[in-house]
Amino acid sequence: MRNIIKKWTKSSLILKIVIGLIIGAILGVTVPGVSIIGLPGELFVTALKAIAPILVFVLVSSAISKAGSGIGSRFKTVIFLYMFSTLLAAMVAVAGSYLFPVSIHLSSISNITPPSGFEEIVSNMLLKIFSNPLKALVEGEYLGILFWAIVLGIALKMVANDTTKDVLSDLADSITIIVRGIIQFAPIGIMGLVFKSVSESGLGIFTQYGQLILLLVGCIAVVAFVTDPILAGLTLKRNPYPLVFKCLRESGITAFFSRSSAANIPVNMQLCERLGLDRDFYSISIPLGSAINMEGAAITITVMTLAVCHTLGISVSLPLTIVLCIISTLAACGSSGVAGGSLLLIPMACSLFGISSDISMQAVAVGFIIGVIQDSCETALNSSGDALFSATAEYHDRAKRGEEMNYLGEFAK
Repeated sequence: MRNIIKKWTKSSLILKIVIGLIIGAILGVTVPGVSIIGLPGELFVTALKAIAPILVFVLVSSAISKAGSGIGSRFKTVIFLYMFSTLLAAMVAVAGSYLFPVSIHLSSISNITPPSGFEEIVSNMLLKIFSNPLKALVEGEYLGILFWAIVLGIALKMVANDTTKDVLSDLADSITIIVRGIIQFAPIGIMGLVFKSVSESGLGIFTQYGQLILLLVGCIAVVAFVTDPILAGLTLKRNPYPLVFKCLRESGITAFFSRSSAANIPVNMQLCERLGLDRDFYSISIPLGSAINMEGAAITITVMTLAVCHTLGISVSLPLTIVLCIISTLAACGSSGVAGGSLLLIPMACSLFGISSDISMQAVAVGFIIGVIQDSCETALNSSGDALFSATAEYHDRAKRGEEMNYLGEFAK
């Protein structure tokens, strides 16, 4: 048994995930009624969601308590990359919507209540930040977890001795070992998740909303393979694609099928560790990215809003598209504080064009119909971007300090 476990852990995780993906798809087509096959996927996502809040809280507290000087510039860089890439994603969505305008069928009205405006989004975010830390841990509210972990880390840095900090560091290492163990079950979990998606949704979803899905996925692909690499390449002054493909392969695939940024936080942290990043940095930048790096959400909000405008025959001027991009960027960054995520922020963007909530909520209903694909692609882009820009910020900082390295060699590990 020990030899089997050793061989399993040393073999290629990506290869095992691909095999699990294929097996899950085949089983979803051939035996869709055997629902028990999907159970490993639910268990895998549940385990990651359970450990992620504790992992983030302990790692961030430990990192802050022991952090030295010199990582502030990295945080400035990664926050800029998160925000600017989200704005670029909204611009790509505008360009795609103009080049390939789509219409949607507006008939049924959803009874879900969207946020009344940007003020409510900000209010929700602030309430989550200052919520009870135990409640934040239990419910996985990462804005609150980050805030209280930083506060605790600063307090420990001021008053704790080295022994206390070492104990916290050991606790962080122990939780990291648990995460590594959970991730070893990723191939089996992916198999279950793929089976569930294929058996429940099939291919019928492509028929009614095929053009809208293609537009959304096309914009996400342009951001993932063009604008994000350009941004990373300009920052690093090197070929970014080895890093881009590694992040998409090792983070994006898992996020696509789990459809949960929270569940992918441990996966991203493991990826950052393999990339040789500073744990004091990525233990904060990764959960921060899961809250504010929302390129996929910006694309969804923009594309769906312009689809409603096109359906209603509303002409959108250039100044209004610029305002829409800015609103989509800010709203996307606040989508983690809204139940329902990016879809429920569509009415707020539609209000910019005088579209009533009765009509815009029909677009939300369409979004929920195509959510299996839209949410999967959106999460994959957001989560892989967290790892990509964390690595970009750190490598940029190292280059500024004259610490040359073989990037291709590091990315190939």
